[in-house]
Order: sequence, then structure tokens, then C-alpha cells
Amino acid sequence: MDSRGAASLLKDTIPIIDFSASGSFESYDLLRRGFTSVKSELLPSHPLELIEKNFQLNQDKTNFATLRNIQGLHAPLKLQMEFRAVKQVQRLPFLHSSNLALDTLRGNDGSISFEDILNGKYIVLNVMETFTVPKFYLQSSLPLWSKRIKHKIEKN
Repeated sequence: MDSRGAASLLKDTIPIIDFSASGSFESYDLLRRGFTSVKSELLPSHPLELIEKNFQLNQDKTNFATLRNIQGLHAPLKLQMEFRAVKQVQRLPFLHSSNLALDTLRGNDGSISFEDILNGKYIVLNVMETFTVPKFYLQSSLPLWSKRIKHKIEKN
């Protein structure tokens, strides 16, 4: 018996015929290719879009490489550990986190960027977040409240 096992023997002996249509009549095979996403198929609309999207990542890589060359391997590892610890500390899920500690570690606390002025994606939802969402979030997270809701649903 071959070292590849019985599964490879079955695959080698049974011919697999592809009955799919070709050309403009070909349909998309969801089981073999998976779900499609329009976002993954889009190309950047401008040459600078990809550079701007990955700016902070490239900046961090450059800073880590410089730090490693100057101070040794321990310095970027320590800084990455601090980044991870700071990213885990956040506000409650219904409040926007400013990530001030992360900006301080990166050295961005002294600069004003586009996100600082427009407050990211939260500019429109900011008023709604502070009044409606916390109430629903806290009520659903309390075990007593969820038991009351279940009891009311079962009664009806």
C-alpha cells in the first residue's frame, strides 16, 4: 500500500468529470467557490486610497523596525505588548472609545487628524447612542430583566 493512504487511492481511481458550462452560460458554483463579496472584488478607485488605508500599519512597521535597530529586539516586543493591552481596554459597547492611550503610545496625541474633527463614523449617531442604546443594552444584560421578558412572552 502506498504511504499516501486509502483516500488518495480513491481520488486517483475515480475520474471526476466537470459538467459545468463555460462562457457566458456558466453559473456561479456556490458550494465550490464560496460566497462572493462585492467589496473584495473592488479595486481602489484612486492610487493613493490603498496607501492611505494602510498608513498607520506601515507607520507602525517602520517605527518597530527603527526601534529594533536602535534598541534591540525587546523594545518593539514590549511596545506591541502595550498596544495589545491598551486595545483591550474600552468603554461599554454602546459608547464610542476615543483610544486616547493608543494615540499616546503611537505619538499621535499631539496631532489633529481627520478622525479627530469628524469623530469618525459616530458623528451622526452620537446623540442617539447616548440616550437610547444604553438603556436597551443595560436592560437586556441584566438577568432579572431578561427573566421578566421571557415570563411576559410565555404568558401571551
